[in-house]
Amino acid sequence: MNRLHLHLLSDSTGETLENIAKAALAQFDGVEIIKHFWPMVRSEKHLNRILAEVADNPGLVIFTIVNRDIRTKLERECRHLGLPSVPALDTVTDALSNMLGQEAKARPGRQHILDAAYFARVEAIQFTIAHDDGVGWENWEAADIVLAGVSRTSKTPTSIYLANRGFKTANIPIVPESPPPEVLFRLKNPLIVGLITGASRLVQVRRNRLLSLNQAPETDYVNEEKVKEETQYARRMFADNGWPMIDVTRRSIEESAAAIINLYNERHVAAGDSVASNGQADSDE
Repeated sequence: MNRLHLHLLSDSTGETLENIAKAALAQFDGVEIIKHFWPMVRSEKHLNRILAEVADNPGLVIFTIVNRDIRTKLERECRHLGLPSVPALDTVTDALSNMLGQEAKARPGRQHILDAAYFARVEAIQFTIAHDDGVGWENWEAADIVLAGVSRTSKTPTSIYLANRGFKTANIPIVPESPPPEVLFRLKNPLIVGLITGASRLVQVRRNRLLSLNQAPETDYVNEEKVKEETQYARRMFADNGWPMIDVTRRSIEESAAAIINLYNERHVAAGDSVASNGQADSDE
């Protein structure tokens, strides 16, 4: 198995850098990665301590540092050590600079400015936590998105992910024996999305959940016929009300959320509104 020391240096939180590295590493199999993460690198003194570690554990250096003096020293020392150094955002920043006809602002962490979009995300997270699992249905009209689905269709994690993108999201479990409140069928403002999944896959997920809780794994909750009836009930409800459905069977949380955001944007485009770039879908780090 190949082994690689990967040094990630950022002058801010490093979240963007970690995501870039994660996406790139996903393309390779059979590799042991030893990750060295260095956020908030904003002084030469701090850089000197990191360079000593890099020299002791040579490997690939990827960085997002805007201070010219610090990045120049980093690149120079990497050349001296014979190590590759990659400025992760330079290609994108240079292309934007050429297209926009202006120099990039060399200030670290500008994406973390406490602006209106930041506080909108905080508000969305607070709303979403307060409206999980059918709670607070009286306020659903204030939501951007309402997710509906049977148990274990990833409603809560998808809601939290959407909240981090700035969308006020509520979610409601669909249970045949306990129909949702009537207000769900009268909502005007939120996009309502039904999350569906295959019955066999759902049984497997639920059974694993019961085992993790040390509960009996043989109940109606994991009975395949009962689960089929449950999923069919939910599908009929979504179809009868014209709510779009997303099959989460083979989707990650991120993929499901991306599909939901596309539906949200399409809805607003159709209504003549601007799409979700209001600090919602465009706040990556």
